[in-house]
Amino acid sequence: MRIGEVARQAGVSVRALRYYEEQDLLQAERSSGGQRQYPDSAVDRVHLIQQLFAAGLPSRSVREVLRCVYSGTVLPGLLDQLESERARISGRINELLAARDRLDGVIATTRNPPPECTHAQALDGPALSAAPSSTHRPAPRTTDR
Repeated sequence: MRIGEVARQAGVSVRALRYYEEQDLLQAERSSGGQRQYPDSAVDRVHLIQQLFAAGLPSRSVREVLRCVYSGTVLPGLLDQLESERARISGRINELLAARDRLDGVIATTRNPPPECTHAQALDGPALSAAPSSTHRPAPRTTDR
């Protein structure tokens, strides 16, 4: 498969594929004309590389993980590193879930505000329905330092 086809199927740029090669994460054969030729498995490998990068692993760790995935053997010390990365990712997931829960609360309160909420009354007033003036400028912010 040529580089453009891998990029299209994997949903990445050609530049990303070249970077993966530079980092020794992806390998390609060269045709007699010097064009890169990737195996059909390259698309799945690129997806895995993207997942590992999205999880926050540096390219050095991604390279080690890929070697383990494709060889079936784990290098000494890598398991501890992977468990540490997993714990970090789990912590981040928990932080994101907490943020989502807080947003859900804001959305629910905004959709169905309690009667004592004065912001809801202000939102129902005529000022919101009037078009903003093009000459209106917000007051400058001041801070006490």
